[in-house]
Amino acid sequence: MTGLIDVGGGMRDVYGTGVLDCFIDNNISFDLCIGVSAGSANIASFLAGQRGRNYRFYTEYAMRKEYMGIEELIKNGSYINLDYIYSTLTNSDGEDPIDFDALMASPAKFLFVTTKADTGEAVFFSKNDMVKDDFWFFKASCAVPIACKPYAHNGKEYFDGGVADPIPIEKAFELGCDKVVVIIPRPIEEKKHEHITLMKPFLKHYPAMLQKIEERPEIYNGKLEKLRHYQEEGKVILISPDSDKGLNMVSKNAERLDAYYKKGYSDAMTAVDKIREASRI
Repeated sequence: MTGLIDVGGGMRDVYGTGVLDCFIDNNISFDLCIGVSAGSANIASFLAGQRGRNYRFYTEYAMRKEYMGIEELIKNGSYINLDYIYSTLTNSDGEDPIDFDALMASPAKFLFVTTKADTGEAVFFSKNDMVKDDFWFFKASCAVPIACKPYAHNGKEYFDGGVADPIPIEKAFELGCDKVVVIIPRPIEEKKHEHITLMKPFLKHYPAMLQKIEERPEIYNGKLEKLRHYQEEGKVILISPDSDKGLNMVSKNAERLDAYYKKGYSDAMTAVDKIREASRI
């Protein structure tokens, strides 16, 4: 069984969009897909076969003030407007709806990870939890601490899934994958660092989240080491750039974003034959 993980990364994951569009163009499919943060939304469009849809979100819609910015932070308490992204734009009556029927018809298993705000634990949801025009799980998985308030659903609050499980490679192997393609939209040589002092005033009511964020660099960097080990064993195919081209999680430079998308597409092309071979095993 062949798996796919897109670890997200805010606006940097336009790189993952290029990778996934390349996969669509080359008829690459997977048995299991796991999305983290923005990676969950990227994979949804990929499984629905909607080539180019994710690209529009990163390079067109993200330039709008309703998408993210200081005005949204002042108005709604979140720098990133998750309701605008995953309801106003994404619902069936939205400007760029997800093809929900095609997504549900995809034979691939699809999981996405969130972080419980009160415990800091990773919680996985599946495609079977989806309801048309109620894409709360995308909002929960993408609720970056500080940039977003926790996303509430059924009396529970969630933050970005990348806090609790930034690279859920163990989950993919646990569910039966023999080979896993992992998209990381930042150079793997970059070590993760967190500015926990800046976060304390914003997360004072969520001590478990603060602790998890403090532990996150060690968790993330440890998982990178595991990925390298799995790569040497032939269990992982890693697709990652050699430079982030000066982008960060909230970059709104359309020219750089377009270049990063093209970089993702190009890097994916070099891995297509290897992925096809892995899928036949």
